[in-house]
Amino acid sequence: MGWFTAPEYWLSRLVFQRALAAVYLVAFLTAALQFRALLGERGLLPVPRFVERVPFSRAPSLFHWRYSDALFAAVAWGGCAVSAALLAGADSLLPLWGAMLLWLLPWALYLSIVNVGQTWYGFGWESLLLETGFLAVFLGNGEVAPPVVVLFLLRWILFRVEFGAGLIKMRGDECWRKLTCLHHHHETQPMPGPLSWFFHHLPGPLHKAEVAANHVTQLIVPFLLFTPQPVATAAAALMIVTQLWLVLSGNFSWLNWITIVLALSAVRFPAHAPPVAPAPLWYEVVVLAVAALVAFLSYRPVVNMISRRQVMNRSFDPLHLVNTYGAFGSVSRIRYEVVVEGTLDDTPREDSDWREYEFRGKPGDPRRWPRQFAPYHLRLDWLMWFVALSPAYAGSWFGTFMERLLEGDRATLRLLRRSPFPPGRPPRYVRARLFRYRYTTWRELRATGACWDRTYVREFLPPTRLAGAARRP
Repeated sequence: MGWFTAPEYWLSRLVFQRALAAVYLVAFLTAALQFRALLGERGLLPVPRFVERVPFSRAPSLFHWRYSDALFAAVAWGGCAVSAALLAGADSLLPLWGAMLLWLLPWALYLSIVNVGQTWYGFGWESLLLETGFLAVFLGNGEVAPPVVVLFLLRWILFRVEFGAGLIKMRGDECWRKLTCLHHHHETQPMPGPLSWFFHHLPGPLHKAEVAANHVTQLIVPFLLFTPQPVATAAAALMIVTQLWLVLSGNFSWLNWITIVLALSAVRFPAHAPPVAPAPLWYEVVVLAVAALVAFLSYRPVVNMISRRQVMNRSFDPLHLVNTYGAFGSVSRIRYEVVVEGTLDDTPREDSDWREYEFRGKPGDPRRWPRQFAPYHLRLDWLMWFVALSPAYAGSWFGTFMERLLEGDRATLRLLRRSPFPPGRPPRYVRARLFRYRYTTWRELRATGACWDRTYVREFLPPTRLAGAARRP
């Protein structure tokens, strides 16, 4: 079937595959370095407890058959190794079927992690990576030209990401319709980056121009992805520029980067296509069957997208094959932060020597400037942002987190930037207090060197100690 492949997209496929492998590598590295404290046998939300109550059919994962911290580490580090091999081009050294199996491996491993990840993996970019990674399995290698239908389905994902995000904004917070959301968003976003303070202080008219440009990119440009070249390339390039702007303005894990990866698959690079053999019949049958499956599963995401009650970041099947996306349907006007402190005093008083724990990414010390972490994902820091919005987000894990601080648990402390207590001497009591944070003005920054100003609001968690802990003699 001559229509089945698009040889002119061979370089687009190559760039897409290597970029996707890099995102996979970051995702597995994040899991490998953080899982023990978050999901391990003594984690804040242990996997063994989860698989006891959630059946395999609802959350397929190899950890349903067996779980141990050593096995999870093997899966995460094994995923890093496979991703690195794909980044280096190992799939090009294999026959077509072998390359497909190699691309299937990181998808299956990461699915096993996401499906037991619970709250820590409840972000839209997890499903987005899985959906994109699944289609990458069928994109082929240098033996055959890229299949047209898979390239189309990659654009279909990109369309739903952008258009879905645009719709949720227009239907949600009125500040998107009034073009005023960016008067607040750079200050109140989950994890500001090193340039977010400067973005916040851009002139008001420029903020409105940013929002208007965002609406154009998300509500109009996605339709151009399905037009002939070079219009489709121009549309994808505009999306890439928009995503790079977002990369500069905040820390959004790999959400922006996986969107850029998807856009790269729609760019037609000016390069001569090398000669390749015709696609084998079995490959054509498999690809067309997958396309039919994706078309069938797209029904619910499409219905959700056009619904007035549109929801964001929802998976409609346990394999995360076709999902719905969206971000920031509402924007906070005020930033709150939960500040965690501990004391060595036997009796906790307001004038006790309370020392503050420092997180890696979330705001804490007003004088500490935010750092760039994305595409790496600081999962605890992100959840702390949600906890500050509402105690309901704390669930059962926040109390366990405080217990681990009282125990001086090394795995938990490794998630933090710094503990104020020496190793082997954890605090007697811990507490959490809620503060309102705002960016300083240019004048305040010059006078104090602080990028934040914070004001105490209320007690979030009163002084707490381990149950049964005895007083020091």
